[in-house]
Amino acid sequence: MKCVRCGNETYKSTTTEAIEIDGGVLVIRNIPCHKCECCSEIHFTGDVVKRLEQIIADAKKHIQELAVVNYTTAA
Repeated sequence: MKCVRCGNETYKSTTTEAIEIDGGVLVIRNIPCHKCECCSEIHFTGDVVKRLEQIIADAKKHIQELAVVNYTTAA
């Protein structure tokens, strides 16, 4: 896969994202991604984005101040 930012090769990896939700913070760990070898840009596939949206929607129902979710085990 080529980086959309700089055009160099990417490699499969995982990342962690922190998202502010309704006054709280949701941390999602071990998200599958493609990282650029040169500029470190992170790219998600469509399936991963769809799953992240689902995890965020579920977290909005339960989050208070801080929640940490593992992408691979999120229900």
